[in-house]
Amino acid sequence: MLSSILISCSKLTARRSSLSRRFTVLALESSADDTCAAIVDSSRNILANVVLKQNIIHEPYGGINPFIAMESYQRNMPYAVRSALDTAGFDIARDIDGIAFTRGPGMPGCLSVGMNAAKTLAAALKKPIMGVHHMQGHALTPLLTSWPNPPTFPFLTLLVSGGHTLLLLAKSLQSFQVLATTQDESIGRSFDKVSKLLDLKWTKLGPGDALEKFCAEDPQLDLPSIPPFPRPLVGQLEFSFASLHSHAKLFIERQGGSAGIDILTKKALARAFQAAAVAHLEEKLLLGLNWCRIRNIPVRDIVVSGGVASNNYLRERYVTYFIDCIFINNRLISLRHCLLTSDSNTQLRLVFPPPYLCTGSSYAKRLESIPDFRSSLYQTMQS
Repeated sequence: MLSSILISCSKLTARRSSLSRRFTVLALESSADDTCAAIVDSSRNILANVVLKQNIIHEPYGGINPFIAMESYQRNMPYAVRSALDTAGFDIARDIDGIAFTRGPGMPGCLSVGMNAAKTLAAALKKPIMGVHHMQGHALTPLLTSWPNPPTFPFLTLLVSGGHTLLLLAKSLQSFQVLATTQDESIGRSFDKVSKLLDLKWTKLGPGDALEKFCAEDPQLDLPSIPPFPRPLVGQLEFSFASLHSHAKLFIERQGGSAGIDILTKKALARAFQAAAVAHLEEKLLLGLNWCRIRNIPVRDIVVSGGVASNNYLRERYVTYFIDCIFINNRLISLRHCLLTSDSNTQLRLVFPPPYLCTGSSYAKRLESIPDFRSSLYQTMQS
């Protein structure tokens, strides 16, 4: 959520002439998995960032249990807020100028914990309050992390997470056009499902991260061949990951289940799935760039954000292959020719936030980019 407060902080600071210091916001996150509280100011300083991981309580269920998650938020939110204030050395009444919270999307019961905590604090302390859209925070994270050279509008955002897969054209701080979305499940959910099918032990970042790390182990191994994964919706600005996850599921079932598959075959399947999923993203990104080019939309930056953007394989593949992108006959031909072209009119920049600011559990660090704190639908009072 950090990247969603700064510009709003600056505007509020300018409007409040009596304010002699930076505008500082306490942000709460409770959308699905981890309890988070962060404190940032209008000068883009991260003064505190507390993330209380809750994956260990969800692993026995094979995914996030909404009721258990809600109980965990109720238990952990007071501690997260207190810890953030202690880290920053702040008094909440004296040093905090506004309260922000994740308003969605997310699990309704979980979201209500952060919302009610924020509303209670705002009411008791007579502070302004703002709800932040989860996906907008992800999309605008690089406005914080790439400072002082942030992406310039308009830019493309490939937003990949456990709950969403979107290709967005970001036109301004508050204007986004959806170019592509998933027709079934998100890429993050597919990673989680395939990880579960392979009986991989969760890491502290969950089952999808476990699959990524499993794929990265022993890169020089000679692995058995795996039947090719399908290529869904080729040439269409739409995502679809259910067929990839189903392909892996059918392969495992034909082998008699996960217990009947040796470690090398498991690793081969995991790597083949990961490669197919990332290649699917890549094809849609190419289509999105061509879509913008044909319409003379001057895209110069490509942002990849969301929890799955912390995946090292995805990052390395795009950094390696997203070089020398070139337009021929008004079409983008290859991701291998994007950054070093001699034609400055077609030069593109690939932007990844730091991995620790990609995950949904770090969403409490992305609030600075929402343009006007007091224009939020969830603002209920004036300070």
